Amino acid sequence: MVSPHAAPSTHHRICPLCEAGCGLRVDIEDGRVVKVRGDQDDVFSKGYVCPKGIALGAIDQDPDRLEVPLVRQPDGSFAEVSWDEAFDEVARGLARVAAEHGKDALALFYGNPVIHSVGIPLHVAVLREFLGSRNVFSSSTVDQMPKNVSSGLMFGDPWAIPVPDIDRSDHLLILGANPLVSNGSLWTAPDLPGRIRALKARGGRLVVVDPRRTRTADAADQHVAIRPGSDALLLFAIVHTLFDERLTAPLDSHLYAGVEELRLAAGDFAPEAVAAACGTDAETIRGLARDLAAAGAAAVYTRLGTSTAAFGTLTSWLVDVLNALTGNLDRPGGAMFGEAQHNAMRPMGPLTLGRWHSRVRRLPEVLGEFPVATLADEIDTPGQGQVRGLIAIACNPVLGAPNGERLDRSLADLDFMVAVDPYVNETTRHADVILPPPRVVESGHFDIVLSRLAVRRIARYSPPLVQRPEGRPSEAEILAKLTLIITGAGPGADPATLDGMIIDKTLAAVVGMPGSPLHGRDPAELRALLSGEDSTELRIDMMLRLGAFGDGFGVRPDGVNLAALRARPQGVDFGPLRPRLDEVLVTESGRVELCPAPLAGDVPRLRRWLAGERARGDGFLLIGRRHLRSVNSWTHNTAALSGGSNRCTLEINPEDARRLGVATGDDVTVRGRAGTVVVPAEPTDRVGPGVVSLPHGWGHGRVGTRLAYAAKEPGVNVNALTDELVVDPLSGNAVFNAVPVEVSAGEGEPVRV
Repeated sequence: MVSPHAAPSTHHRICPLCEAGCGLRVDIEDGRVVKVRGDQDDVFSKGYVCPKGIALGAIDQDPDRLEVPLVRQPDGSFAEVSWDEAFDEVARGLARVAAEHGKDALALFYGNPVIHSVGIPLHVAVLREFLGSRNVFSSSTVDQMPKNVSSGLMFGDPWAIPVPDIDRSDHLLILGANPLVSNGSLWTAPDLPGRIRALKARGGRLVVVDPRRTRTADAADQHVAIRPGSDALLLFAIVHTLFDERLTAPLDSHLYAGVEELRLAAGDFAPEAVAAACGTDAETIRGLARDLAAAGAAAVYTRLGTSTAAFGTLTSWLVDVLNALTGNLDRPGGAMFGEAQHNAMRPMGPLTLGRWHSRVRRLPEVLGEFPVATLADEIDTPGQGQVRGLIAIACNPVLGAPNGERLDRSLADLDFMVAVDPYVNETTRHADVILPPPRVVESGHFDIVLSRLAVRRIARYSPPLVQRPEGRPSEAEILAKLTLIITGAGPGADPATLDGMIIDKTLAAVVGMPGSPLHGRDPAELRALLSGEDSTELRIDMMLRLGAFGDGFGVRPDGVNLAALRARPQGVDFGPLRPRLDEVLVTESGRVELCPAPLAGDVPRLRRWLAGERARGDGFLLIGRRHLRSVNSWTHNTAALSGGSNRCTLEINPEDARRLGVATGDDVTVRGRAGTVVVPAEPTDRVGPGVVSLPHGWGHGRVGTRLAYAAKEPGVNVNALTDELVVDPLSGNAVFNAVPVEVSAGEGEPVRV
């Protein structure tokens, strides 16, 4: 770490901006980033970098980033205050809400930086525990919760998520994902363009199933354009074909449960029965099944496009059913389980759903959370347990949650809100206190979540590149301070005490565990071996030492610790993934559950949809889309990541555009149950007839925000259209794809197709 006024220097840095986690070389001069490029010596990314990584300096030095805390004044304006004053105000506000309304009146919402930062994942679980409120929400239920649920039911662990072992695969089937743009999602694999080229160069095959012809579909050997929302039908038809044509691999009954139940569940979903609803033909579906079964080593992968649909959990389940039925689960070149670089705590037992329910809509909790789709209900509806206060950490649900416009109004009615965020954005403009984390280069990076989803077994750590200003807390210290305030320790408590407590508790558990190589050791002796610049690094050192690649406090001399990774900033590569299904399985039966009861119980809903309940309809179906230069809502404030093809337009098929009488750039009105937007049209054959596409994360320029560049081209909020009343029942996930909408030219009457 260098002082802000040191001479020019070059440093290695793990990029925190997406799930690829590429290694960067960052030139620093006078405390500022002057150049960024890919690091050829990084053991994982080997020089690959995308436009977001190149723009790291512009993001870091965004003039709209907050440098000091803000506190709401009586006239409604924000005033800059000291950190002590800000934490005092937080303590008063949270205590007031809890005293007047009870602990459930305080809600917690944290966004997807929980997997892209260090401070949030280190502290959010203990913050949740001490908060003691049932009103916990996160970006999981607008993102990947269906995958957590299906993995939890199949394998026992919600984070036992198989990833394609692409470097050794012969065949990759992708549904509802665009990894050439997303850089992978729930799949940490830098340079996916290069990895896909290598797959094809060795004779492998890439097949993409998606309603839109994406960049990934452009690179595919086969693109199947299906009807939005029908992925579960298509996957069930592939399962049906595998059984019907005796294409399944031999499955050990000691390892797999529910094979016969699965075969029976697939009985009604023959390709001929689902083809019309999927918008394809039966022979294409059977061909997908035959090619998958015939491949030497294959993997099936799906992501946001299917996760945020009405049958998201069924689709997530069926993906891994296919990986298992074809013999590709936990197999080199198939779908394998990544290995965390730290001590990943295993769940105590199989996943249990619906242990309690939300107050207003009676929606079940999942992993201790309620669906984001019901947060506005809990704020708006009077009664015992009504949400009156909110702790918002690194999130922007006004633009990210279904019917975000309603939530925008609800947030304005809270009694108190504290936000941890670097911006005054569409959500944090409602806060009473905003606590900004330091700049990117003032923060270290360690992949706590993403290393478990990586396609290689790696260990890496990036310390801060620039010293923080005196008195400015790290993000981890901000979260620790919030947690200590909640415990009653007061705003003056030292955040290092929380890390110390966690370290002591962890080491005591490890030495007291029979069979542990550290059983019987003195926890104080182990703690004395830890090294680091602060308590956060001490925790990371402990996590590394206890992890799969760690030195085990001397038990494995060839293992790593924090000092070893500091000495090798480009990381350490421990090789390709290895089969480890026996390590991750924690189901009650001790077997992979191919047909868990909750999933089987949702199949009749899919049958009803196929029978016509929603298999047909007037109007258009709305889907989302991603752009390589966008990260949710906040990168629109960076000039280098905006403009060009990264625009907020409605993609519409040329035939539909002609029917509506609109040309490129003409305004069209899009109406959903929740609301209406007016947006420029972009006729393109990338979407089929009856399908329209809007990107997410737009809708800037609101009164009170401080995102000056984004306000120049604000776009529209796609979540003014999405319906918070529709969720995937098993996971509570919001439905952002296959949303019924009506479209009209200008502001005229809607046209049905």
